[in-house]
Amino acid sequence: MARHSKRKPMAEINVVPYIDVMLVLLIIFMITAPLIQQGVDIDLPQANAETLPDEADDPLVVTVDAQGQYFLDIGDNTNNPISTEEMQIKVAAVLRNKPKTPVMIRGDKSVPYGDVVNAMTSLQGAGVPSVGLMTDPAN
Repeated sequence: MARHSKRKPMAEINVVPYIDVMLVLLIIFMITAPLIQQGVDIDLPQANAETLPDEADDPLVVTVDAQGQYFLDIGDNTNNPISTEEMQIKVAAVLRNKPKTPVMIRGDKSVPYGDVVNAMTSLQGAGVPSVGLMTDPAN
């Protein structure tokens, strides 16, 4: 009488195809990662920069003119210069109501760099998480 042994089925996962897929994905991510990084050229006032997306809120714009005076584009007196303290109060009030409002600085190309930095530090004191710089499109 021949003894018939029952063979148990082996449950193994073949991982070689998964390793191939992971290597392909790794190569794709290594190639595309440097392409995703975005930045703004520092060649102000003209630069190649992306425009704000249409779904974004209207930005709050702080303008610094050639004399170093600050203007804010909210309210009725947009043509009257304001102090940095007044700018901080108004920007903080806007951000309390709409915290996702983008804040941009538009500076004259002849304005001293220190005046733009002063505006940025004032905006930081008002609670602005990040400030964008407005530029003209490069020709």
